Parts: sequence; C-alpha cells; structure tokens
Amino acid sequence: MTAATIDARKLREVALTRDEYNEIVERLERAPNPVELGMLGVLWSEHCSYKTSKPLLSRLPSEGGRVLQGPGENAGAVDIGDGWAVVFKVESHNHPSAIEPFQGAATGVGGILRDVIAMGARPIALLDSLRFGPLPESRQHFEGVVAGIGGYGNCMGIPTVGGEVYFDDCYAGNPLVNAMCVGIVRHDRLMRARAEGAGNSLLLVGSQTGRDGIHGASFASLDLDASSEERRPAVQVGNPFLEKCLLEACMDLADLPAVVAIQDLGAAGLTSSVAEAAARAGSGARIDVAKVPRRERRMTPYEVMLSESQERMLIVVRRGEEADVVRVFETWDLEAAVIGEVTDDGHLTVVDGRKAVASLPVELLTEGAPTRRMRSQAAPEQAAILNLDRLLAEPEDASAVLLQLMGSPNLCSRRVIFRRYDHMVGDGTLVPPGGDAAVVRVKGTRIGLALTIDGNGRYCELDPFAGAQIAVAEAARNVVATGARPLAVTDCLNFGNPDRPEVYWQLEEAVAGIAAACRALDLPVVSGNVSLYNESEAGGAIHPTPVIGMVGLLEDYRQRLEPALKAEGDFVLLVGETRNELSGSEYLKVLYGHSNGRPPRVDLIEEKAVHGFILAAAGGGLLRSAHDVAEGGMLVALAETCLLGGIGVRCSALRPEGDVRLDAALFGESQGRFVLSAGSRALPELQTLARKHHVEIQILGLAGGDFVEFEGQVKVPLDELRAAWDNGLV
Repeated sequence: MTAATIDARKLREVALTRDEYNEIVERLERAPNPVELGMLGVLWSEHCSYKTSKPLLSRLPSEGGRVLQGPGENAGAVDIGDGWAVVFKVESHNHPSAIEPFQGAATGVGGILRDVIAMGARPIALLDSLRFGPLPESRQHFEGVVAGIGGYGNCMGIPTVGGEVYFDDCYAGNPLVNAMCVGIVRHDRLMRARAEGAGNSLLLVGSQTGRDGIHGASFASLDLDASSEERRPAVQVGNPFLEKCLLEACMDLADLPAVVAIQDLGAAGLTSSVAEAAARAGSGARIDVAKVPRRERRMTPYEVMLSESQERMLIVVRRGEEADVVRVFETWDLEAAVIGEVTDDGHLTVVDGRKAVASLPVELLTEGAPTRRMRSQAAPEQAAILNLDRLLAEPEDASAVLLQLMGSPNLCSRRVIFRRYDHMVGDGTLVPPGGDAAVVRVKGTRIGLALTIDGNGRYCELDPFAGAQIAVAEAARNVVATGARPLAVTDCLNFGNPDRPEVYWQLEEAVAGIAAACRALDLPVVSGNVSLYNESEAGGAIHPTPVIGMVGLLEDYRQRLEPALKAEGDFVLLVGETRNELSGSEYLKVLYGHSNGRPPRVDLIEEKAVHGFILAAAGGGLLRSAHDVAEGGMLVALAETCLLGGIGVRCSALRPEGDVRLDAALFGESQGRFVLSAGSRALPELQTLARKHHVEIQILGLAGGDFVEFEGQVKVPLDELRAAWDNGLV
C-alpha cells in the first residue's frame, strides 16, 4: 500500500485520516504493512491517543501534597494516611453500550476494575454515571446497562456504592456509560506499568484471546451512524468469574519480587498494553503471536494484536523467575504464557514464529501520535440559549409542583436501580447509595472514604465553562455532606464530534472550567478519560457532559454524616445564599418543557467557605445530618431528607429577600447550599461558626410530623411524596 493507493474504506476501518496515513509513511519512510497499519490505527485513534484533547488536558492541575501517582498510569493514587493509598479512575464505554447495552456496560466495569488492579490495588467500590434518552423509549438501553453493571460487579464481589442517572432527548441514540473504580493499596505495594529491564519476560495471563473487540478503540473514535450495527463484533464479551480469579491472582503477585510491572489489556489489546508499558520505561519489546493462547482457530497476527478480549493482563517478570509467577496463576486455574521479552531497541517487534510481522518505533505508536488543535467557535445560537426570553408565571400550587418534581425521572428515587447492585458485599460500606456520597471504610483502620460521581450536561449546554465548574463544586459538596474533606478528582469528558468548531469550543471551555474549579478548591486531577464523537444520526450531539468522580477523606469514619433527618424536634437549617435563579433548572424542564437561560452562578470563594463551615461543624459534632441542595432546589432536597429519615418538617412561611421569587426560593438551583439538621443546644455555636466562615444560615423549621410544610405555601403528606418518589422509574 502507498499513500496514493490506500482504500478510503480501509482508513475508516482503522480510524485514520489520509493526512495521518501520509504522515506515517513519511516518518517510517515506507508504507506500513496491514498489521502495522492496524496497530497504528488503534493507537492513533482518538480513544487511545487523545490527539484532540491532550493539549487541553495539560491545563488541569495534577499535583498536590497527597498525590502519589498522577495522570499517565493506569489510575491515579493519593495518600490517605497510615501507609495506605486510594487508587481510582473513571472511564467511558459509551459506543459499545449503545449497540450492545448489557455487554457494553459489563465490560466497561471489567476494564475499569483492571486499571485499578494493575496498580496493585484491591478494588473496594464501583460507581457509575449514566445518561439515557427519555423513558419508555430508551427502556432497552436503560435496563440492559443496569443489568450489565450489576451482573459484572455482583459476580466480582465488588460493591456498587454510588452513581447518578439522568434522562434527556440528546442521549436517545448515544447513551453514556461511565464507570468508576476505587481501590486501596499499601504505599510500598503500589505498582507502575513500566516494561523495564532488557531480557525480562512478557507474560500474557488470564483469558485466552479471541476475535471479540477487534477495532473497539477505532469504533469509539467515530460517530454512531447507520453502519454502527456492523461493528457489533467490536463489543467485547465479559466473564466476571474469570476476572475474579484474575483479581485474586494479581493480589498474590504482591509478594513476588520477580514482578516488575502489571498492565491491563484494554482498548487496542496487546498493541496498546505492550507499547504503553514500553513507552513509560523508554524501552522496546518483542512479541511472538504464535505463543499467544487462543480460543479461536486460524487467527491472524492482525487479529491477535488488535483483539480486545477481556480479562487479560500483561505481566513483566524478571528473566529466569517466570515459573514462580506462572505457578500463582495456575493456582487460580488461569493460563499464563511467555509471549515475548523486553528489549532496549525502542521498537515494538512482532513475529509469528520465525516470520517477521511488524516492526514499529514505540515512540511513533505512543507519544508520536499527532496532536491537533481544532477551530473553536461558539454556536451562533449560544447567545439565544443564554437569554431566557419568556416571563414565567409563578405556580399557583407549589405542593403539586413538588409532587410532580419528586416523581420526575431525573429527581425520583434510584432505589429500583441500586437494589439490583450488591452495595454491601465486602462488609465495608458505611453509607450506602441513595444520599450524597457513599462512605466505605478501610478495614483495620478508622479511615473512611467518601465517594461520589457527578455531572450536569444541561448546565454545560447553556455554558460549558460554568457548567463544568458546577460539576466540580457539586461533587465536592456531595463529599463534604458526609463530613469528609475532598482529596482529588478523576474526570470523564463526554462530548460530540470535535471536528465541529462548536463542539471543540465546548470541550475547551469545559476543561478550563474544571481547571479553574479544581485550583480554587485545591483538588488535583489524578486520572481520567475522554470520550468524543458521542453523536448519532437520530439525535445529533449529546450535551457536553463532563463527569467528575471524587474521593474524600474521613480520618475517623465514626464522625460521618448522612442526609436523613434523625430526630423530631431538631432544627432544620439552610446554609448558603439563595438567588433568583431558575434557568437551567429541573423545575423549568418539568413544568415548561425547556431549560433555557444562564445556569446558576457558582462563586468558588463562597463554595470553599461553605465547605469549611460544614467540615468544622461536622468535626465539632454539631450536626445531626447534612444534605446538598442540587437539582430540584431547596424544597426537593428538604423532601429527600424527610423521606430518608421518615420524619416530616414544619416550617414558617418563606419570605424571600430582594428580587428572589418564591418559586426560585423553593425550586431554584442556586449553588453552594446545604440543608442541615441540628439539636437545639448546637444552634448558638452553629450560628457563631457561620459568622466566622462568612456564610449565610437560615432556620427553616423543626423536624417532626408527617408532612413537608411551609405555612400557607406548601403542605404535602410524606406518604404522597414517597409514592411519587418511589415510582418515577417504574
């Protein structure tokens, strides 16, 4: 093949442009053979190389006093004290889930588990962030994805402790499935995936290699269209029971000094795992595909190198000590085969027995992938989106509005989802799903970890910079609501086709917003994922949807807070400033069918002050409960605390200040707010503490009774609220 004669269909198959192919020919000083073209295609794909997003991601803060490993490895790692590290990462599996919901979601969970396992950490929790089109039209996607997540995590014995689910027209043809895994490891057992030491052996362990998943990375770097169904074979098939054995075998490797590195086989299979491990070490590698264990006959070297068969790991082992490692995997009934060795020539060389198959510079496969800066321009309609051009009448019956919101798909209880996940397996979950953030304990210590994942595509559609800031601030509030101090971030950036200037502008603005918020809140971004080309012929581009995963630290988990009201007679308080903000709200979407306007203003200085107040109050034992005010506004948050605690609340009539409308006070989504409860004796100290931190605090009323009531304005029985809340997704 030459630059002039290569078929356009072949280029599309490997997700390369003609210009990129020409660059390959120029840098190699020859045309790549078919195997080399496939290898370059997957590693130069958007999914693997981040060629569009990499220049932007460098803006994110990634360093901090607790950071042990930032971006560039399989997952990030942060010090949590007592010699322990938390390891975590979020990744997407959007395109596979669009055409095969169960397996797409299941293998997404399997892949993110292996990223954490490769760091030497034991996974202790899973979280997920999901987006679908409206129900019932998207029921097949919804049910398949939920079943896939539950099926894989439950079989692995890893609790799924948190997540979020939203429904919007823009996700109808392109659902989002983002999976986050959290693990723990001792500092001295933290692994890095670096293929060091010329002559050391490369072991392929776990499942045998088949034809499933070939070109999965390339598929994830293209828009979904009428031909996407043809790529169903690019969706991998998972085996969680085998991965459970793989997990335990890899944990046993911690005691073997012979193990140099562990690398997950994910997107692009052997090609990416070997090339990336060699690149991190500045080395090379030689692979003999004839030695790769296979479950299908007559597989070609091309298929072996690009297969994305699941439940496989690459182990770098000191030469001469391979038998010790093989013995560990045999104990778990897993296959382990020496398929090659580390070299010092800087090339990834592939042979098939005695036949040369491919030889490419490692640098060309990895860091040599071209980056690109796209044209950035806001869509012409962006200005109109930001201006709310309708004057809205206040609702006559706020009680009816509350019931309508509580039963809406985006605000109702997620119990029908998380009851299908085993969130208590492992006996480490202290605060289960259903509140702000989950809390899990590090066994043998008093350390608690608060875990959350959060994002709001609607805000980002209106203003991607502000929306991304809100995603960071909201995740931090979720963590703070448990009494934990936010530590670090992992992010998953879900966007449309960046070749379009308006989409690239959204990506650019969102990354800038995340960077600004993380710097203001002292939160390093230690890992993450970018998923572009989330578009379909039916629905066009998704809303820009940056998703923020966050971990927080409770030095003593006995001081944790939960969102539920605890006792009748407690004071119920609102902390933070309420503004006249309805734009972008769930209230507008449910009542008026649109969410135009500017998203709520986020003041990061105020956010940090409110976080400091909550943490000081929690540390001083002054609070009984805490709940973040998010989508649906103050009244929805208050109703949730009542339902979770089984206790009503009696409040005086609201008297909004200044230009704040009553519906904005009840249902507006002003940022930086919490609903708290506290005993009467704690109230004076809380008010003093609020003045010290320069935050607003307002007494709403008293916990008690069977209603959510604001005198003369709202009165709804708890049993009616529960019926609406519990049945929104049924």
